[in-house]
Amino acid sequence: MELAYYSDYAVRLVNSEEPGRGKDSLTTVEAVRGLFGANQSAARRATDADLTRFRGVRARLRSVFEAADGGDETLAVDLLNSLLLEFPVSPQISGHDHRDDDDRPLWHMHLADHPSNATAGYAAIAAMGLAFHLTEYGVDRLGLCEASPCRNAYLDTSTNRSRRYCSDRCATRANVAAYRARKRAEADRSDSTGRSAEKAHEATAATDR
Repeated sequence: MELAYYSDYAVRLVNSEEPGRGKDSLTTVEAVRGLFGANQSAARRATDADLTRFRGVRARLRSVFEAADGGDETLAVDLLNSLLLEFPVSPQISGHDHRDDDDRPLWHMHLADHPSNATAGYAAIAAMGLAFHLTEYGVDRLGLCEASPCRNAYLDTSTNRSRRYCSDRCATRANVAAYRARKRAEADRSDSTGRSAEKAHEATAATDR
């Protein structure tokens, strides 16, 4: 099973919107088709009607990430199960693009495209990919970026479960912001100490007089 490939469907869709920044890239049917990546046969099925449907699925997938990020494992699983029930997958054994040294197919599980419409097909793959990731690595591996106001979704595959940001860019931005905040706090403490010393000196001088 191409776990990373399928689970990335969910991340791509959720991150097509940045609520904290008021941005939404899912505004045209071309944007919908772009989410399918190399799967152009499925992308071609997308129509204008899929825009609203995709946004609905996106909101539900984000709710899964929000529940996981908030530590509510049961809610995250329940929300994901509702998507799995509504958008069932069609697993097949496939050997496409995978050959051994003797050119024999390397058989593996593959999630076939749903025939009804683009939204159903995408949602089925996204939900199943996310479900495989959740059961393989744990609910706490689903996260939302801590670099405010980003809040993009990510899947933590680090060995020590330490990921907190969706990208290196956000990690750098957050670290710089934290460094500047520490410097401001140090400066404020220094100023406060200086003012206290000055007041103590003035009080001593007044007493001496």
